[in-house]
Amino acid sequence: MKLSKFLFPSFLCLLMGSCDLIDYHPYDVRISGETNVNAHNIEKIERNCKDKTTIRFVTMGDSQRWYDETVDFVNHLNKRDDIDFVIHGGDVSDFGVTNEFLWQRDIMNKLKVPYVVIIGNHDCIGTGEETYRAVFGETNFSFIAGRIKFVCLNTNAIEYDYSRPIPDFEFIADQISDRRDEFDKTVVSMHVRPYCYEFNNNVVRVFERYVTEFPGLQFCTAAHEHHLYEEDTFEDGVMYYMSDCMKNRSYYIFTITPDGYEREVVYY
Repeated sequence: MKLSKFLFPSFLCLLMGSCDLIDYHPYDVRISGETNVNAHNIEKIERNCKDKTTIRFVTMGDSQRWYDETVDFVNHLNKRDDIDFVIHGGDVSDFGVTNEFLWQRDIMNKLKVPYVVIIGNHDCIGTGEETYRAVFGETNFSFIAGRIKFVCLNTNAIEYDYSRPIPDFEFIADQISDRRDEFDKTVVSMHVRPYCYEFNNNVVRVFERYVTEFPGLQFCTAAHEHHLYEEDTFEDGVMYYMSDCMKNRSYYIFTITPDGYEREVVYY
């Protein structure tokens, strides 16, 4: 009897019993490790910030292909002990590939403080939105830190060929009144700011109208453009602060107090 008759079945059993030997399609949404990250971290944020009158948080974004720089960001921020949480402004992936989300999640999970991730336009490519929802959660979400409401929006209209309501004005309208007795101030965060090409600029003035109805609107934040950028977008007194990409090694720190807010750009 030939030796190969014994070797082939043995090899087949070994292959089938070792999942690590199987390389799934890049867009196959098989998630290993933590899922629903935003919800888990929102619980921590709301618990840790309850009754606080001063909230200090970080905004950053577009870590997509800059893994080493994101590791350095995490290590740099972990040296501080005065930050309440981090808002990642979107584009954790470059091509919507499942492993990109998992790699970035595992890096960000090393932060000492909780974080949330907004969906970016690159995160919508391929099966990216499905993976984003599995790993991080809903594409529109909110939370309350102290008495400040943070409203995080999907504004990547171009990735949906304008076939879906993005921005979702029904969600925004609901957030104006939802848990109204728990907040006095608001921060609105998104990936793509109004008047960018990827935003649905047919409704840009409607967006302004809705956003300015939020109680005590402090400012808006975004990412996407891969450079630091600040402007009073609608010339209505509401500032928009756009974070740089991780390649350029910087992030914002915002401090909101009962008397107003301050911002700082940190380079690492």
